[in-house]
Amino acid sequence: MLRELKSERKGPAKADSVVVFLHGYGADGADLLGLADPLAPHLPGAAFYAPNAPERCVNNPMGYQWFPIPWMDGSSEEQARSSATQSFNDINAFLDKVLTDEGLPASRLAVVGFSQGTMMALAVAPQREEAIAGVVGFSGRLLDPENVAARVRPPILLVHGDQDPVVPFESMSVAGEALQKAGFTVYGHVMKGTGHGISPDGLSVALAFLKERFAATE
Repeated sequence: MLRELKSERKGPAKADSVVVFLHGYGADGADLLGLADPLAPHLPGAAFYAPNAPERCVNNPMGYQWFPIPWMDGSSEEQARSSATQSFNDINAFLDKVLTDEGLPASRLAVVGFSQGTMMALAVAPQREEAIAGVVGFSGRLLDPENVAARVRPPILLVHGDQDPVVPFESMSVAGEALQKAGFTVYGHVMKGTGHGISPDGLSVALAFLKERFAATE
């Protein structure tokens, strides 16, 4: 059964493109929707969404999770897999609804993930029926680099801090190599001296990528 994802929206009433943010473990949509403020002046036609994940986070009941993390919250591998599959379907349904509500094609949608949200973005986007404009993955990893399944191959930008104590920096190259091997066009940016977060230079590179992708699909 699908779970409805709750999200606020920022942007013009009639948008020409959409950016959906997927937050990290223990956070919420508002945590990333704030990124719309520095991005909006450069993407004036974009509508921004940042849904809350469907489950309350075990380790932070004030926040949410796309799936539990066994070594952090004591859940089982089966619980984590089942939950991730459910969230995969929930996100897909949310993206479908956003595109319908905005009256836009898939080519005008970009997904920006952070940490666990990146893991979901990299799982969902390649499995959609139509390719979206692009995916930006901050500080995350590929859930199954040995088995990259893809129906479509949107361009992907991976951004990671080289001092990340939560998701190892090496995860970026592992994901990038696996995705390239599977036929994706992958770009990368290293946020030097940055931990588990988004630095100004990382956000600037993401903005340039989004502008380029939306310009290419006009």
